[in-house]
Amino acid sequence: MDLRLTFNEVPAEYDNLRPQYTNELFTDVIQFSVLDNNSKALEIGIGTGQATLPFLKTGCELTAIEIGDKLAQYSKDKFSTYERFKVINQDFETVSLDDNSYDLIYSASAFHWIPPEIGLPKVYRLLKSGGVFAWITVQPAPTQRYIHDELQKVYGEYIHYFKGEKAPFDRKPDVEAKQLYRTNAFKQYGFSEIVYKLYYGSRTLNAKDYATLCGTYSDHRAIPEEERNIFLHKIEDIINLCGGSFTFTDTFLLCVGKKP
Repeated sequence: MDLRLTFNEVPAEYDNLRPQYTNELFTDVIQFSVLDNNSKALEIGIGTGQATLPFLKTGCELTAIEIGDKLAQYSKDKFSTYERFKVINQDFETVSLDDNSYDLIYSASAFHWIPPEIGLPKVYRLLKSGGVFAWITVQPAPTQRYIHDELQKVYGEYIHYFKGEKAPFDRKPDVEAKQLYRTNAFKQYGFSEIVYKLYYGSRTLNAKDYATLCGTYSDHRAIPEEERNIFLHKIEDIINLCGGSFTFTDTFLLCVGKKP
């Protein structure tokens, strides 16, 4: 199974429950790229368009790439009133686009699916001189550790589906290590004026919504449906037993660089 396509199965749930990026992040990207109605932008992996509207509001011409056909249609319908917006239902690695054409290329929680030795050189080719690439990701963390610990017991029953890991929050990539890796990767492929910045937010979800959110994760979608439904019900039950809601913080990571 291509895990990138698991998101395609639940577009409405994905749109409703995934984290919302901060306005400050969008403002910084728009200012750094000097985006306006004379600009052309490209979004890699639009999903359900959670990182799209602020760029459309600049009046720029925006093309989005999306591998999932249902997600592509969802975002096409969502932003149908914007005449300078279009969606291409294809993967970024093979889509044919004109080199030296874009003032901004950005990807929010999607670029990690693309091997950097393929993705970064292609982004560089597609950008105009002076164009900007913005790589955006989010890292959640629980604030109620006792709920997380209880969830760990449920994940332990399904450990064989998670490559030796348990709950999503146990995957704790070092933010500083990510910063170093991405900064070096940008330099390796020719980008300059590299900026790395962090932003913060938080969410509180009730038990049902949190279980539904877990059901949108690619590795969770890969569990056979009957087992997955039982698994998600157990997650919901644990949170209900622990007060009925789960709060966690989001750290948004932004790395931007320019093509000289």
